[in-house]
Amino acid sequence: QVQLVESGGGLVQPGGSLRLSCAASGGISSIKDMAWYRQAPGKQRELVATISVEGNTNYADSAKDRFTVSRDNSKHTVYLQMYSLKPEDTAVYSCNGDVRTWNGVRRVYWGQGTQVTVSS
Repeated sequence: QVQLVESGGGLVQPGGSLRLSCAASGGISSIKDMAWYRQAPGKQRELVATISVEGNTNYADSAKDRFTVSRDNSKHTVYLQMYSLKPEDTAVYSCNGDVRTWNGVRRVYWGQGTQVTVSS
């Protein structure tokens, strides 16, 4: 059974950095696009960054120049390095992946999310 598990969230002061990880496991043949989303209290979920299997990336305007998405295909893992964090970055960060399993099924799977809180 495919699972995506995020880690690396926590409490950080404004201006600080965090690195989030999202590891996929469970009968995976390949993963195409992977993405990070976030949802702040009372707000809709928003796309933060995407990365293709070839490593092509796209960022939300709020993430450009401060966040870097990367992946390790051999580990089925995607990362989000966040710098210069602001209080408005506070949210639950979730990842997803366009997964193909060994039995030929292809669908998008989501992780449960990890809390990032930016506060002094």
